[in-house]
Amino acid sequence: MDVDTGITSEVFTIKSEIKLIDIFNDIIYKKSQVIFDYVESLDIDEDSKIIVIGTYFTGVGIVKRLSEKYENILLIDIYPHLKEMLDTDIGGNIEKSIDFSSNLELIYSGDVVIDTTGFGGITPEQSSKFNVDAFIIEDPVAEDNDELLKNKNNIHERLNNVNSPNKAILKTKGIDTKTSGTMTLTIGVLTNVLDKCLKREGVLYSACEMGFFEEVIFKEQDIAKFIELTDKKALKVSTIKPFSCDEIILEELSKIESKMI
Repeated sequence: MDVDTGITSEVFTIKSEIKLIDIFNDIIYKKSQVIFDYVESLDIDEDSKIIVIGTYFTGVGIVKRLSEKYENILLIDIYPHLKEMLDTDIGGNIEKSIDFSSNLELIYSGDVVIDTTGFGGITPEQSSKFNVDAFIIEDPVAEDNDELLKNKNNIHERLNNVNSPNKAILKTKGIDTKTSGTMTLTIGVLTNVLDKCLKREGVLYSACEMGFFEEVIFKEQDIAKFIELTDKKALKVSTIKPFSCDEIILEELSKIESKMI
């Protein structure tokens, strides 16, 4: 446990060993592992072409996990600079090269297609053009606790339009967030952790290192800066009685569940 003295010798500053990138990767792993298990259950040829549509962040984790066994994988995203994420620690480390393209016409070239584009992504009209061995789509809604988002969600229409004998939905939920995005879930974990810390006897206040990274990734398009910002300890707490920050973070992470439905 990382403990420093605070403003006075009577107050301590405790810091988590867990970094922001560790939280991202824990959530990404949950998603990518259930995808991997589902693809394995299809008993497809190892040379079947797998298309993953959407990079941020689930797509990166999925292609990295699948690349541990399958060779013919293509990651497609309309933002070319997101290719840089394949060379970062997001979603884990890989030594092999993964093909990347921003050409949306290639989304129809696979045997197995995984759509992680969520709100405003692949349209029902585009979905009707798929004729594949398997089609997986990520549900962007987590808990169905927001009526506007629920009504905006069109993944069931998209899935129904696909011609495939194997269709499945990746569903991630568990901590009462509105959406299932990795960024949303990370903020949800930290928000819940901050609330739990504040309720502990002896805690003055707590803070996390989370920022609005979407601007860094999509406006500044600076992936290196994003990685630098997330390579920091996730939580700091001012308290007169030190305790383990990591245990509280891990408790929240354990509530998040990904499954195929």
